[in-house]
Amino acid sequence: MATIFTKIIRGEIPCYKVAESEKYFAFLDINPLTAGHTLVVPKKETDYIFDLGDDDYSGLMLFAKKIALGIEKAIPCARIGVAVVGLEVPHTHIHLVPINAISDLNFANPKMKMTHDEFEKIALRISEKIIL
Repeated sequence: MATIFTKIIRGEIPCYKVAESEKYFAFLDINPLTAGHTLVVPKKETDYIFDLGDDDYSGLMLFAKKIALGIEKAIPCARIGVAVVGLEVPHTHIHLVPINAISDLNFANPKMKMTHDEFEKIALRISEKIIL
């Protein structure tokens, strides 16, 4: 059965897409820790990041770097925090979170509530800053 991320990639579930390549996909987290919180996933379903082949792993990380640099240009922040938790969805994903303090990357924090328009504006702002 396809994961929720595969359904998003296929367009079966809507998302706020930030960027896409032949092998990777980036979209806003709908339960963000901070504005601009983005998920980066391989299009190929693999549950655990360390089960990815070396080429896919390094490709995913290089794609995530391009996305992070775009987020950094679009969202005022001190850094882009990076987290790979891997327990929520059985599909490898990297969290890229604009942060100003280490506490901003705490997944126990309350999630932001944003409107559809806010999500769309942020996704567009980030996507305009990404150089693939």
